[in-house]
Amino acid sequence: MASNREKYWPESCRNKLRNTIHIVSLGCPKNLIDSEVMAAVLVKGGFCITEFPEEADVILINTCAFVLPAKEESIDEIFRMARMKESEQCKHLVVAGCLSQRYGNILEHEIPEVDLFVGTGNILEIADLIDNLQRKDSRFPRSHIGKPTFLMTSSHARLISTPPYTAYLKVAEGCSNCCSYCVIPTVRGAFRSRTMDDIVKEAESLAEGGVKEIILTAQDTTAYGKDLPGKPNLAMLMKNLASIEGLRWIRLLYTYPASLTDEILQTISDEEKVCKYIDIPVQHIDDEILTSMNRKGSGRAIRNIITKARDIIPDVALRTSLIVGFPGETPEKFEDLVTFVHETRFDHLGVFVYSQEEGTQAAEFPAQIPEEEKEERRGIVMEDQAIISYEINQSLIGSVHEVLMEGRSDIPEFTQIGRLSRQSPDIDGVTYVNADEKRPGEIIHCRIVSAEEYDLYAEEVDALS
Repeated sequence: MASNREKYWPESCRNKLRNTIHIVSLGCPKNLIDSEVMAAVLVKGGFCITEFPEEADVILINTCAFVLPAKEESIDEIFRMARMKESEQCKHLVVAGCLSQRYGNILEHEIPEVDLFVGTGNILEIADLIDNLQRKDSRFPRSHIGKPTFLMTSSHARLISTPPYTAYLKVAEGCSNCCSYCVIPTVRGAFRSRTMDDIVKEAESLAEGGVKEIILTAQDTTAYGKDLPGKPNLAMLMKNLASIEGLRWIRLLYTYPASLTDEILQTISDEEKVCKYIDIPVQHIDDEILTSMNRKGSGRAIRNIITKARDIIPDVALRTSLIVGFPGETPEKFEDLVTFVHETRFDHLGVFVYSQEEGTQAAEFPAQIPEEEKEERRGIVMEDQAIISYEINQSLIGSVHEVLMEGRSDIPEFTQIGRLSRQSPDIDGVTYVNADEKRPGEIIHCRIVSAEEYDLYAEEVDALS
């Protein structure tokens, strides 16, 4: 996990004076932040973090359990690391996060290779739990699954695992929207916001450490502040963050369309540091499906907020996620969704196949769609979106943009790689750059010279050209 080997691998670790831990972080950026907090807790507790599992005495997997593919990935990783436990120096395998919170007491009996299961509410106990595990106390339980009430603050140290110029910033935890298909309220608890002063304090610390781009994340960023005295909101938070010296980009993820207000949109437009980029997971466009999903707002309301976003922020890049194959999605309703994708022309789009999750309302709904049909529908949307994305990227040729440089590429004509403000790390495409050697984290101006379905190619230019 650690991006800087020397920073987390001091002399005491190289000489085997302390136990070493390798952390595998699966799932979303919110989970990654939890992994970073656990890493800091472990280092404070006397452990050392290694990026190489074969060097670890303990392997810690922070899991995801949002949908079936995420659970399968988590289980596969558990068994992969269990095999390493047999063949390498690893003595203990620890599983934390959403999978443990949801299934820990069951998995304790199903996967004896795992020595310890830790829930999402027990993050700060991780060093003590592993220490107790290593003492081999037979009275020590294998599962520690408390209530999911943990909320990180600026007082909780993080060992940032992203590149040093980019960091995620969690503004809230949990969710109270209670969508009928979603297990998040169960594994993460009710929505709870951090105070604005606390978020700003962490952002200032990140900026002082060299972070140029912060990416605001939560289960629902637009709900920020609704549970706090005085009802601070996301627009106010963005304005405060934009005043921090050293920050260059502020990016917004996970905005709930029904709560995307004019004030938020206007703030994105007005604040130079706020990226003209909005992640709006709409999930579907059919009113009956939205109602079955327990999503607030109608298809017309979704269309209206997208139109308004583009009116207020003419150069905005919009990302969304959709769910196909939800119970009751007839061929006609699916065709309406495809038509919506064609009409709306999102800059970036991802598709989830509906996952029938036990314990959710939707799992009991009639008219479940066969898996083969769901996968076929996903393929149709993604194929159509690839064409749309290509056309949008082609329209960018000749335009000049800021590019955040990230390192070297393996393309001879474009030797470096970076991202436009319209490209979020890991989930969107990248920009390959023809320029003199740049430091990672440096922001330069480039002209787009060619484009593919998801990636762009650019040449450095003078800022005024």
